[in-house]
Amino acid sequence: MAMELENTNGHDANETRDTLFLLGGAAFVVFGAGLILSTPVIRKALGGAGIGNLIGAAMPDLQRYLKLRDM
Repeated sequence: MAMELENTNGHDANETRDTLFLLGGAAFVVFGAGLILSTPVIRKALGGAGIGNLIGAAMPDLQRYLKLRDM
């Protein structure tokens, strides 16, 4: 027996349910990423990679892309 959501403030019940599913899924993604990143082996592997260095190395490419896009 399915439970129907009440129609309040002009919102469709299906739209409300879909929004709850979307937010619940996003919460699971964030929680899962936190579990993965809390593993000491993963943190050591990412620490050696230097995430800040990767972002700094990508900036010139991003700037060149934006210049080409403006043309």
